[in-house]
Amino acid sequence: MKRLSLTILAVFLALPVLARGGGAVFGGPTTQTRLLLAAEAAGPGDSVLAGVELKMAPGWHTYWRNGGDAGLPTTVTWTLPPGVTAGEIEWPIPEKTVTPAGDTPLYTYGYEDLVVLLVPIKLAADLRPGPVELSAEVAWMECKDTCNRYTAKVSASLTVGSEYKRSTNYVPVRQWLARMPQPLGDVPVTARWESAALRSPRAVIIDLGLSTNMPFDFYPYENQGADVQGATDILRGEPGHVRLRKMVKMGEGPWPARLTGIIVYTNDLQQPAAMEVNLPVQKPAAGATSPVTLVVELLIAFLAGLILNVMPCVLPVIALKALGFVNQSRESPGRVRRLGWVYGAGVLASFELLAGLAIGTKQAGGAAGWGDALRHPQFRVGLTVLMTLIALNLFGLFEVSLGAGVMGSAAGLASRRGYGGAFCNGILATVLATPCTAPFLAGALAFALTQPPPVTLLVFLAIGMGLAFPFVLVCSQPRLLKALPKPGPWMEQFKIAMGFPMLATAMWLVYGSTRNQADMLLLEFFLVVLALAAWIWGRFVQRGTRRKGLAAALCLLLVAADGFAVLPNPPMKTAGIDWKTWSAQAVEQARKEGHPALVDFTAKTCLNCIVNKASSLEIAATRAKLREIGAVSFEADFTDEDPVMAQELVRWKGSAGVPLVLVYSTNLSRDPQVLPAILTPAIVLNALDQAAK
Repeated sequence: MKRLSLTILAVFLALPVLARGGGAVFGGPTTQTRLLLAAEAAGPGDSVLAGVELKMAPGWHTYWRNGGDAGLPTTVTWTLPPGVTAGEIEWPIPEKTVTPAGDTPLYTYGYEDLVVLLVPIKLAADLRPGPVELSAEVAWMECKDTCNRYTAKVSASLTVGSEYKRSTNYVPVRQWLARMPQPLGDVPVTARWESAALRSPRAVIIDLGLSTNMPFDFYPYENQGADVQGATDILRGEPGHVRLRKMVKMGEGPWPARLTGIIVYTNDLQQPAAMEVNLPVQKPAAGATSPVTLVVELLIAFLAGLILNVMPCVLPVIALKALGFVNQSRESPGRVRRLGWVYGAGVLASFELLAGLAIGTKQAGGAAGWGDALRHPQFRVGLTVLMTLIALNLFGLFEVSLGAGVMGSAAGLASRRGYGGAFCNGILATVLATPCTAPFLAGALAFALTQPPPVTLLVFLAIGMGLAFPFVLVCSQPRLLKALPKPGPWMEQFKIAMGFPMLATAMWLVYGSTRNQADMLLLEFFLVVLALAAWIWGRFVQRGTRRKGLAAALCLLLVAADGFAVLPNPPMKTAGIDWKTWSAQAVEQARKEGHPALVDFTAKTCLNCIVNKASSLEIAATRAKLREIGAVSFEADFTDEDPVMAQELVRWKGSAGVPLVLVYSTNLSRDPQVLPAILTPAIVLNALDQAAK
């Protein structure tokens, strides 16, 4: 786990432990430990259940295998004679505790009063008879108002003989066996992402096929590859189903493919019970697209195709083709209608081909799967760049041309007569429409590429129907040809207007993928330079008459330098420091619990703040040091000039201005270290080292 359960490792340094005796310099442990064996004698080849008992003083607690937001699990290191081996710890069902901590409560999993951790001990089949000594070093964290780390030695004797003989501890050990999570059995349980949106934290839905009103919860095991939050929402499920929603915070790797842990509930005897689960996390259900949602998306797709008809690259062609069909068959309105339908068939066939290519790419594991591709930072950057370029194209900074070859083919097809020519004209309209992209079209395609093949095909066909509809309608009623909007300057204005929604899409991609100000600023600067290069290309290469080569070289230089600065380390990283919302009380509480604290007073409008975060705070070395010393990081956002923050700034800086970075040690009598306004990694790392002493 990446959250405070890892960072609390600093307690090992902040609260020194005696190497063998287990007593800390602040006093001895309140928890008593001993080793229980279910048998006093066992034969070679037998297994004996051992129990590591931890008896805690009132008000104190220890932690489960996943401590949650604040805690470390108990560990057992065995010293065993040859021929005797110990298995993994079997953990009883823990209790989940919620502790208020500022704006974000802390969730922990642990034990109070008494717990026995069970470990199977295996005797080799060729083990010689006689007494054997089993010993182990137990290390645990116990917490009340403060958290302390202790170790203790435990041991017990076992006789290797001819038969198995129960010990006096057999019953209590077996009683704890009943408190262990049970295998899942035939209970249907599934896990599925609630949506395809990849913003962290992300919701996962756990569905249990049970008909019950009993409360359920999911406690995650450690090392999920991401941080499964402690809060649980109980959702209303279908009859015979219980549904839970858990939020998952992305780690440094991809989203987890599986969730492991226990489903906790209350049994018929009103006692805690649990089932162990190992669940593959499925993609959002394509079947979850309701009929209403599907109809809405198909209407949007149809509207997108309809808008393509008034784009500059399509409208003149449609008007000329309709007029040509009418001129071909003035004496036969029926023939005109048939030519229009054949034209529509050509459009739909073209979009069906495009849908097949998209489906094939997705089935082959390509990037057609919009949701899958968005997991990769490089793809998100590329998509943002593409949306920005489309907007700049619509604004007229540069043009997208299909080239003389395509236009020559267009002229050839335009001269063809009959049904063959009409069908080819439908294909041509689709080809001519491809450089013209509208916001509705981008949204429709995004939806289509996240759906199963039949829905993908339907969406593409809806776009094609939108593109073909005006032409087919005009051919069915030739008098409507007069109602078609005439090509003119308004078309360019309409094209420019369509650029603004596309630019908004690019801005959404930047904001929706990261809240890291430094990464956002870097990407925005990248897009500004890209826009400058696009303008130079359109103004001096495409429309210029002199020094086109120099202008093209300048464009390439700008794009290359721009990409070199951003793309090797793509922005929009989702993993980083786990910033907590600042309050003086939260900082004091963290220090009382044995955590150093890093506080960053910042503002979205402060360039130095953003530079400091990018250069010295949100870097791998600082994150590693924070984990090493168990520090808690707090962010104080002074953008709106909070008066409480202003007092704190005046107190430590002398003026109510940012940036200000403070580093606190666990010694409550010591003032924080006030770091310089301009940071370097060495300054931050040295301050954190000082705080850990």
